Amino acid sequence: SSTLVTAGVYLLIRFNMILNENLCLFLLLISTLTMFMAGLGANFEFDLKKIIALSTLSQLGLMMSILSMGNYKLAFFHLLTHALFKALLFMCAGAIIHNLKDTQDIRFMGNLMVHMPLTCICMNISNLALCGMPFLAGFYSKDLILEVVSMDFVNIFIFLLFFISTGLTVCYSFRLCYYSITGDFNFYSLHSLNDEGWIMLKSMLSMLMFVIFSGSMLMWLIFPTPIMICLPMGLKMLALFVSVIGAWIGYEMAKFSVSWVSNSLKFYSYSYFFGFMWFMPNISTFSMNYIPLMLSYNLFKNFDQGWNEYFGGQGMYTNLKNSSVFVQFLQNNNMKIYLVLIILWVLMLFLILLI
Repeated sequence: SSTLVTAGVYLLIRFNMILNENLCLFLLLISTLTMFMAGLGANFEFDLKKIIALSTLSQLGLMMSILSMGNYKLAFFHLLTHALFKALLFMCAGAIIHNLKDTQDIRFMGNLMVHMPLTCICMNISNLALCGMPFLAGFYSKDLILEVVSMDFVNIFIFLLFFISTGLTVCYSFRLCYYSITGDFNFYSLHSLNDEGWIMLKSMLSMLMFVIFSGSMLMWLIFPTPIMICLPMGLKMLALFVSVIGAWIGYEMAKFSVSWVSNSLKFYSYSYFFGFMWFMPNISTFSMNYIPLMLSYNLFKNFDQGWNEYFGGQGMYTNLKNSSVFVQFLQNNNMKIYLVLIILWVLMLFLILLI
């Protein structure tokens, strides 16, 4: 999360001077839509790793959008802080999945705070940093980005997408907290959940220090002078207000209890649409590889397992097998075979004599 997927963003930060105005506008639209789509998709997801991966995609959209507005320093700042808290989040998720016998479904988790307190503390704090909780690492970059967007001359569509996406981020983070850390324990009654992995814990607790302190540290290092933010009270409080609303909606979504009927089936088409990233696999993958896959399937059925098999390997094998079975039958010292051979021999002599 901290290196591979952000490499493209880093490359664009390095080459920010060659982005012209029209390209920046296009990039802004695509990145804000990506941010919105990933945030919405994560709210419909029950796979722990998918939720964190979609949140990474959402944050990448945030970086790209602020980059396309011309604030490359802010994009780089968010890239660094995001790398820190997201790495911690992935480590916590890995520890939880490993302890739950490789179970990734968040519906099987619950009340992990009792069984894995240190891991859950780290996960909670990194989740709050992702949401932009004041004075954690994510707050310094994310809040600054939102305030710069509020100060900038952007249209209402981009402005709304920014703030709705921020609310969605808080929403899926709190939903994840309610599902995994609080609530009822939904795993086996006999389990081996523990916090004993000291190799992971040492790394996680040292990362925790970075998550708490690195935001202000990086801000002092990257920006020599403080950025002047001049906003009315309403806009200044809007980011926090959106976060609170998002947390409340996340709580409402997390009240879906585990039962024999899945609540997401009640609005299955919406779940399918949002969970499938707005039909992106259908557009990009299935539409591309359907024809080649069907062609190769038909070739395989008709040639490799069809006539080629009949005239090639299998046919040769069947003929050899049948002939060897016949020869073996002849070599069974059977009276019947001798009599039949004598009769054939006599017939042959008779025919030769007739000729």
